[in-house]
Amino acid sequence: MSKPTAPHEIVERALALSRTDGCVVIAEEESSANLRWAGNALTTNGVTRGRSVTVVATADGGRGTASGVVSRAGVTEADLEPLVRAAEEAARTAGPAEDAQPLVSGAAASADFTAPAAETSAEVFGDFAPALGACFAAARAGGRKLYGFAHHGVVSTYLGSSTGLRLRHDQPTGTLELNAKTDEHSAWTGRATRDFRDVDPAELDAELTRRLAWSRRRVELPAGRYETLLPPTAVADLMIYQLWSSGARDAAEGRSVFSTPGGGTRVGERLAALPLTLRSDPGHPGLEAAPFVVSHASGDDASVFDNGLPLTATDWLREGTLSHLLTTRHSAELTGLPLTPPVDNLVLDGGGERSLEEMVAASGHDRPALLLTCLWYIREVDPATLLLTGLTRDGVYLVEGGEVTAAVNNFRFNESPVSLLGRATEAGRTERTLPREWSDYFTRAAMPALRVPDFNMSSVSQGV
Repeated sequence: MSKPTAPHEIVERALALSRTDGCVVIAEEESSANLRWAGNALTTNGVTRGRSVTVVATADGGRGTASGVVSRAGVTEADLEPLVRAAEEAARTAGPAEDAQPLVSGAAASADFTAPAAETSAEVFGDFAPALGACFAAARAGGRKLYGFAHHGVVSTYLGSSTGLRLRHDQPTGTLELNAKTDEHSAWTGRATRDFRDVDPAELDAELTRRLAWSRRRVELPAGRYETLLPPTAVADLMIYQLWSSGARDAAEGRSVFSTPGGGTRVGERLAALPLTLRSDPGHPGLEAAPFVVSHASGDDASVFDNGLPLTATDWLREGTLSHLLTTRHSAELTGLPLTPPVDNLVLDGGGERSLEEMVAASGHDRPALLLTCLWYIREVDPATLLLTGLTRDGVYLVEGGEVTAAVNNFRFNESPVSLLGRATEAGRTERTLPREWSDYFTRAAMPALRVPDFNMSSVSQGV
């Protein structure tokens, strides 16, 4: 059997096959390992490998530059020429690309561009799996059942272009979701990790056991506005949606919450009373992400012509003031705003030092408060205000006199993350967290818990 073609060789050979004016090739090698369990026993585990290749062909014509983009999985050397020709044909038959820009050039080649792809394996769970087994035994003895899954993947991205780019990035991503159930109650927790060495199943099981104990007493509450403690995972889900909705072009053209009446954007406007800074940084410790643009398709907030652009730390919100919106080179020119492409992580920091537990201890003394576990089924209602709706899940708890005293029913909420930032009265200590709703798409986040004095629980929900 012949040796598989290395990913950097795939890039070089695809570029050599190109016949159009410009070409970008993105080869991604992915490996993953997973564990699943139910009822205190492992059910499945496995390891997978895969490759995908995207070719961006550009063609200069009399009316402007067009782009053709084709992506395919499982690409071998024999598949390269048909793939390149398909991208070239797509470019020739497409109209001029609105976002056309010169292809990026000038970046220094990654020193490891020709090195083999990074890989994961079942060994990533070497310490985690035995510790999880001990939790199964403890759960059986305690009359509860554990369900969940652990996933670890590594994607090695090789990006090359006809303008000389040769860039490489290895991205490890790990997620853990754990549910504990009794006959009547359920509790959830999750973690994001790079390598599972910082995940302690016993600590997570103890957290779930405590929440199940809180559920032994239940109180029914009506819809209304409540002082609410949003844990980091819920804050992350809301802030990620806000980031995804912060395109400069939409704002400048009057289509978003970041638009101003009569035209223009809200950049420079204070949005939060607290000194909150929302930022992305490809080098943030523990949340490291690709330091250059990797774009498989063009849209308002992404452009295939920007592939390979260097990424740096960007403050979206600085000390409570809107500082930047998402831009490509094209939308930056349209709006007159700085070039600030998206980065694959997000951090919110308000300078707080208290843990969520300490915030609970300071709550419910003048009036009862609510402590959420997480949010799910988040959907947009109104882009003009970024009003979102969704449901609480796996535990809403009543806080009285600084202690959790009962579980309450679930709710549907109607809230705007932008409005929440303006009304929040306390931000806790920033910590790494797993966004539950968006974990299939976005896992690298660090958030504080937020205290909101009047979170809108718009109706009672029968959700779990």
